[in-house]
Amino acid sequence: MAVSTLRTVLFDLDGTLLDTAPDLAAALNQLLVENQRDTLPFETIRPWVSHGGAALIHYGFQLEAEHAAFAPLRQRLLDIYRDNIANLTRLFPGMAEVLNTLEERQLKWGVVTNKPGWLTEPLLEQLGLQPRCACIVSGDTLKERKPHPAPLLHACALTGSRADECLYIGDTRRDIEAGRNAQMKTLVALFGYLGVDDRPEEWLADGMLEQPADILKWLAADAGKQVGGLN
Repeated sequence: MAVSTLRTVLFDLDGTLLDTAPDLAAALNQLLVENQRDTLPFETIRPWVSHGGAALIHYGFQLEAEHAAFAPLRQRLLDIYRDNIANLTRLFPGMAEVLNTLEERQLKWGVVTNKPGWLTEPLLEQLGLQPRCACIVSGDTLKERKPHPAPLLHACALTGSRADECLYIGDTRRDIEAGRNAQMKTLVALFGYLGVDDRPEEWLADGMLEQPADILKWLAADAGKQVGGLN
């Protein structure tokens, strides 16, 4: 069997490793009700989830960040979400098998997200994933956030891997930009929270994933290329 030069697979969190949209949408709708507003359909909230709490407030309340009510609403949204952080959130279908296979092959895996640590770590802990992560880099671990490469390079240091030994998987342009800026290979999670205006084919990633199981197919193909290049 061909052996890949990759040692570590790094995942974005929301919309890539975990399907967090149900809990975040529920939090936004609870906040809307608290403010005497109509709830919004899940399908319209879902594409905003990967862009964080500020994006959800902008969408749900049609407010700009400069508005006096924006920051209090965002904080209330995150408080509601924190208290219900793993009610409905699960690994995307097929992702559990991917993680098991990575571990069986002695490949490390970790998380690099813009989600703040006070939400990231409790979520991973409640789902039993925290002890399995080779690294967890949150949006406030460093002063820089994606698309800056620093969080991904920090993940390299934590896992003892070079950038060219890492693969980064995400569902937004900033994920792919961060990975490319860090000189990593990158894959787009098309099963994530892409919006109608997203053009992932223009992000210059190394591949596209229709479903989590495609990660293993891509790793096998990449390993084949590496061995082929040595012949």
